[in-house]
Amino acid sequence: MNRTRTRSRTRSRAAFRGFLAACLLAVTAGACTDERPETLVVLGPWTGDEGEAFEAMLNKLDDGTGQTYTYQGTRSLRETLVAQLEADAPPDVAILNSLGELTEYARAGRLRPLTTTAAARAYPPWAPPLSVDGTRRTYWVPLKVDLKSLVWRKAGQGARSAAAPKWCVALASQATSGWPGTDWIEDILLHRAGPDVYTEWATGRLSWRDPRVRDAWTTWAALLGKRSKASVDQSLTMSYVGTPDPAASGGGAPRGLLGSMTPRCTHEHQSAFIRYVYADDDRVRVDPAAGFLRGRPDHDGAYEVAGDMAAVFSDNPAARTLVERLSGGTARTLWRSQAQRELRPFFPDAADPQPTDPTGRRIADILTREADTLCFDASDVMAPGLRDAFHRAVLRYFRDPKEARLDELLEQLDAVREDAAPDTAPGRLPASGVCAPPGG
Repeated sequence: MNRTRTRSRTRSRAAFRGFLAACLLAVTAGACTDERPETLVVLGPWTGDEGEAFEAMLNKLDDGTGQTYTYQGTRSLRETLVAQLEADAPPDVAILNSLGELTEYARAGRLRPLTTTAAARAYPPWAPPLSVDGTRRTYWVPLKVDLKSLVWRKAGQGARSAAAPKWCVALASQATSGWPGTDWIEDILLHRAGPDVYTEWATGRLSWRDPRVRDAWTTWAALLGKRSKASVDQSLTMSYVGTPDPAASGGGAPRGLLGSMTPRCTHEHQSAFIRYVYADDDRVRVDPAAGFLRGRPDHDGAYEVAGDMAAVFSDNPAARTLVERLSGGTARTLWRSQAQRELRPFFPDAADPQPTDPTGRRIADILTREADTLCFDASDVMAPGLRDAFHRAVLRYFRDPKEARLDELLEQLDAVREDAAPDTAPGRLPASGVCAPPGG
């Protein structure tokens, strides 16, 4: 053997052992590696233009550490997340709109408590603290929020209930069909019975057979009036965003219910998000729903709201840091700058950047200043099984609004509520967190 080569290999091995020893001493300082931080996975509900805007914001959210993110947007959020959890491959961060689902995940030990900074931005009613195993913590924070309790109409059509609206109703939404009807019933109950009764019902503490709950269903039927079989079938099969607009670029953009239904309808009860389908129609106006729901004047300042909340599903500390940053001003400013004008998100604080179009500004003012009380969407407060049963019951009642059918449906919903009670009671969402004034 060549002794020179042998001595060379010996010196190389010694040098390598010295290099390893130096690395071991310096590992806590991050030396001896050029590996970048692991890419964090964010699972969320936004696709299309909304998803692109959120992803663009993520790509610009540089904290100087080289941390990178990948966004997975899906319309089948619950099914996707359940499959990932069952495969023991959860996302680092998931963005959900259901407090009932988030509560279940927190009680099951799937969620990690948020940082103190993020928790300070977790305003009720979007993100109340939750007691799990005897400890009160914050497990999610709102990223974007939405105002329900709104009615959309064309200019020149009546702004109040005295105008006898011809209501637009479309209940189809793939696996979640029926939710536009649950919004009606929730809003009517809120304005006729008030936030306290609404909260008791949303958190499973009030029977579905309570006269005030039943009244909300029958009031909805009375407001809609008698409908032909063709009208009922149209409402059950049409998407809540209406039919495609043939005049739009590509012919695929929805045109909203005000321009989709036959015969023409005049008023639509829908959340603030629908403004994007009417963005190019300057004749469309929006009003608070209170004036249309036969409610009590002392509840006019109550509004139903919804939101998309971020929660941490992994043990990676960077995931908690990401949620903290996503709920901060820099991310929100970036998000607004990346979104199309009609898709700019609403945020929960008056100091946050808000949409700048006239309709968006008006809605933001109600959300952050003018409302007396904001109450989270009741069906999204409920346990997922009860929420899904509520969706199905709405479809059945809309098709057949007879008294006997309603009694049957309410009895069935009460049975689901009672079955879920033993499981939900230990970690049930606190009643104090369902309704709150603006800004927390």
